[in-house]
Amino acid sequence: MPVLLIGTLDTKGAEYAFVRDLLRAGGVSPLVIDAGVTGPPFFEPDVPRERLYAAAGTSLEAVRRANDRGKAIEAAALGAARIVNEYANQAEGILALGGSAGTTIGTAAMRALPFGIPKLMVSTLASGQVKQYVGVRDVLMMHSVVDISGLNRISRVVLTNAANAMIGMAKGQAHRSQPLGLTEKPLVTATMFGVTTPCVEAARRLLEASDYEVLVFHATGTGGLTMESFVRDGLIRGVLDLTTTELADELVGGVLTAGPDRLTAAGLCGVPQVISLGALDMVNFGPPDTVPEKFRGRRFYQHNPTVTLMRTTPEENDRLGKEIAQKASAARGPTAVLLPLRGVSAIDRAGQPFWWPEADQALFQSLRNWMSPHVRLLELDLHVNDAEFAGAAARTLLDFLSG
Repeated sequence: MPVLLIGTLDTKGAEYAFVRDLLRAGGVSPLVIDAGVTGPPFFEPDVPRERLYAAAGTSLEAVRRANDRGKAIEAAALGAARIVNEYANQAEGILALGGSAGTTIGTAAMRALPFGIPKLMVSTLASGQVKQYVGVRDVLMMHSVVDISGLNRISRVVLTNAANAMIGMAKGQAHRSQPLGLTEKPLVTATMFGVTTPCVEAARRLLEASDYEVLVFHATGTGGLTMESFVRDGLIRGVLDLTTTELADELVGGVLTAGPDRLTAAGLCGVPQVISLGALDMVNFGPPDTVPEKFRGRRFYQHNPTVTLMRTTPEENDRLGKEIAQKASAARGPTAVLLPLRGVSAIDRAGQPFWWPEADQALFQSLRNWMSPHVRLLELDLHVNDAEFAGAAARTLLDFLSG
């Protein structure tokens, strides 16, 4: 089984040859995929660039004629992602090296592979903002320290460490007792925020007592996206989506949005889901001076020095209720929505800073107005963090899973 080694063999060929030879010496079989465009490859790859660009729906000749570097990188990234998919069931890992172009191409290929396959990107960009490269996959970014331009006393050390890391991860694959998703206990996901922790922790314990393994995701944008990627990968038996706060950030303009497709994966895949309204009373920003001027006069709460929360309004909650109802109603699998009528977060209850009954009622009424009859809508005269509410959520999901 190979380790996929993907990159531009015209500009980084000597470095790739160095890493390839280290992998071989370590007992790992590299499969080299060339994503170069201009000059000839430094050595003959296992997958030539002509095949890579064909996989992108174009040709090497067309890319060269266009003479557009941006378009060439885009095509190479698309072709790389499609090529590595052909090896998804046999790859022991994937390794790439590069600057901005090589990182774009290499990580596009890595994000196309499922969770659990070792993914290592040696990049000049690894010490900066890497969210666009990592996405929701388990990509390991390693700083190259110097540019990947020739072999020297620094780059040799970095590339040797990278190769050795990949050798270790690839050989470790052979010791995995069972494929991910085929463990003894079926996987269930849950979403949590600090202000919904008591609810989620109590529900998690109940699910674990019923012999499920629970993956809890912090609803910080990336957390919701990652959870839904696991659902789409077919790894998840049930979803306990108790903290849907990311929808508020997407609607209003906060910093923890998970995008417009949040709350769709379980529905599209027919995975049983229990949805609630955890932390929909808030939109997230950074320190106070980062809050946009247009929100001056709104109700705020300083969660900590770097997190400023803004209370959602009745109008915003009306729109959130409709969005949740429409997404839940479109689900192909068993779906329930639980309404905690006494508050949706730790700071949304009588005496707390975000207690605003009219805003909550707008959310609840919107759900009642728009929900399809085939969705189980449960209204509970409880707070989201009450133990009884957590128990109802867990029991509802267990009922779906046993049905």
